[in-house]
Amino acid sequence: MNMRGKTVLITGSTDGVGRYVARRLAAEGANVLIHGRDEARGKTLIAEITRDGHAAPRFYQADLSSLAGTRSLASAVTADHKRLDVFVSNAGIGSRNGGPERRESADGYELRFAVNYLAGFLLAHLLLPLVKAAAPSRIVNVASLGQYPIDFDDVMLTKNYDGGRAYAQSKLAQIMFTIDLADQLKGTGVTVNCLHPATYMNTTMVRAGGITPMSTVEQGGEAILRLIEGDDVAGRSGLFFNGLGEAQANPQASDAKARARLRTLSLQLAGISL
Repeated sequence: MNMRGKTVLITGSTDGVGRYVARRLAAEGANVLIHGRDEARGKTLIAEITRDGHAAPRFYQADLSSLAGTRSLASAVTADHKRLDVFVSNAGIGSRNGGPERRESADGYELRFAVNYLAGFLLAHLLLPLVKAAAPSRIVNVASLGQYPIDFDDVMLTKNYDGGRAYAQSKLAQIMFTIDLADQLKGTGVTVNCLHPATYMNTTMVRAGGITPMSTVEQGGEAILRLIEGDDVAGRSGLFFNGLGEAQANPQASDAKARARLRTLSLQLAGISL
């Protein structure tokens, strides 16, 4: 896909792999919409991109740990744009960020489930009219190889909480949603795929978690860019990739009943009526 003139929203794009992807797409002539919580980081990224001689991206500040903040982001993007060629759901919290204790979002949901999964779920639904208007268009969910089956009797992990499990559960939820949404969008010209970009990239999130990086941001960025613009994945949907290769997710992702159960719960938690 030629990205010149294409409008792309990337959540969590003021740092790490999202920042790399934003800069690359801006260099290719895309109309990049960047998102983050920190306005100063957003301004710094805009300055870097314009200094390189490219069009200034539009920055949207929003806290995706609250449904109100997520809805605010969707409303702002919808007010400013009539179409969205690509939506990249990249914002997230790592398995060790914020300490070992269980934390909740502004809405009372387990924090990693809220930020890593539910915010992207809500944004995709709210932005879908813009994405459909740009068809053929793409949705890319940045997930992980770290996956843990969802316990529907304790989705918010109120018992025996573990940050690693919370992170892995939220990432499997992303993958299940990807497959589910891809099925719903068959015939619309919108594809939905997800990926594990690279293992422990050299990002702030990884370093803050006390983990020694194993991969570069560039490696992960190239994998994400492939799903955004690669001609070889055009028309392919509902897939999970490990880097550049197609992969198998946790078996629960293939369970249609589990996906339906997650969809019903997510619509309820996000306050969406279809």
